[in-house]
Amino acid sequence: MASTKKNAMYNIAYRLFSVLLPLVTAPYLSRAVGPEGVGLYHTAWNISYIFCLLAMLGLNDYGVRAIARVRDDQNTLNRTFSAIWQMQLLVAGLTLLAWLGYVFLVAGEEQQIAFHLTLMSVSCLVSFDWCLMGLDIFRPIALRNTFVKSAAAVCVFIFVKQKSDLWIYGLVWSLATLLGNLSCVPGLRGKVKYTPVPLRESLRHLAPCALLFISVLAVNVYRTMDKVMVSAIAGLEQNGLYENAEKIIYCLSGFISAIGTVMMPKISHMQKQGRTEEIKHHIDLSMNLILCMVSAMAFGVAAVADRFAPLFYGKDFAYSGTLMAPLAFTLIMIGFANVVRTQWVLPQGRDTIFVRSVCSGAVVNLVVNALLIPRLQSMGAVIGTLMAEMTVPVVQFLLLRKELPYKRFLGYVAVYAVIGTAMLLCVRGVGRQIPWGGWLGLGVQVAAGMMVYGALCLIYWKTAGIHVKKLLTRGRN
Repeated sequence: MASTKKNAMYNIAYRLFSVLLPLVTAPYLSRAVGPEGVGLYHTAWNISYIFCLLAMLGLNDYGVRAIARVRDDQNTLNRTFSAIWQMQLLVAGLTLLAWLGYVFLVAGEEQQIAFHLTLMSVSCLVSFDWCLMGLDIFRPIALRNTFVKSAAAVCVFIFVKQKSDLWIYGLVWSLATLLGNLSCVPGLRGKVKYTPVPLRESLRHLAPCALLFISVLAVNVYRTMDKVMVSAIAGLEQNGLYENAEKIIYCLSGFISAIGTVMMPKISHMQKQGRTEEIKHHIDLSMNLILCMVSAMAFGVAAVADRFAPLFYGKDFAYSGTLMAPLAFTLIMIGFANVVRTQWVLPQGRDTIFVRSVCSGAVVNLVVNALLIPRLQSMGAVIGTLMAEMTVPVVQFLLLRKELPYKRFLGYVAVYAVIGTAMLLCVRGVGRQIPWGGWLGLGVQVAAGMMVYGALCLIYWKTAGIHVKKLLTRGRN
């Protein structure tokens, strides 16, 4: 198997190319179709995404863990893969029919775009990322998706010229998703073999997978439904502003989920072998590293959001910067909760803890959104997201406080928050002093922030006796 460090690099590339290329095209799309066009497209895409979540039914967590646990026994591995895939075909096929019903019977203004997003649902029939990741195989996912989605970005620049071309934008990205999934199928050759199993054996995976789906759905209630609510309550323009603010944060969170996805099959395998103390050591190092990363991102984005948004998206999206600054701090909460979820809760099969924490977050999000969006519009959705993301690690703490060293973890949060605040003040100060505007001025601010944050981290690590090389290569084997 590849080392954890290499897998993390491949998976970061995969995650980033899943969100970064649409982000690269976002400034072009924003200028071509305006805030209302952006809002219209994302309304259709968000509904399509909910159907895709239902089609995959929690497999992105359950499948990875199930494969990782049996990968040392080829016969058991083949049967487990076959049973899970048969279940996937059944659920994804029924969901595809439901999606077509929505497109032709329910969809409104977004119907044309929604129809051309149908390949998103089709791609769920042949999504094998869960198996490849469970086997610690990340290279084919990263490289093949990089090529396919780069080609998709080129097509966007060639064919999308005005608001009436939004259906082309949807078709390009949904086709890229399908081709990306199909391109990864050869990576399974020689690693796992499909052998038909009785339907009842496949259905045994349905209940535990559906349990995890509850949590997946809950997470996406406050990452997708907030945008649907903004669109319905505050209008398409406000949704477009919120979408572009959230898009940057979602891109940055790809680093967090990439590391978590790499660590989960590794920790699940270690859990099967009973290496509990070693797992706790991994968690401590991971928490330190993740909090260092996300604090830099959160305070850095907050420091430059007001300059970045109009430069990147255009002047019509200046308010996206106002939304982006507070939204950036969700990265700290996401990072904290992700380490606990992927390296302690899920590898042990304690799915109900995950479900309870994210469902609590979803309830908080829906309540706050319903109260604040009518009055504050898109800023109400930002506050709802902040409250929801804060709820998840708080509930985890209440359930796991006797098992994990939360006092030490919160110490890491405090330290990196102080360092991040110092960086933010420095970046703001530099911004007021330099005579340059535009991208040059923004680049100077970012460079200054990186130097300050890096220097203060080195001082902290030296003082605390933390070995940087060990921190950055944690868990490599």
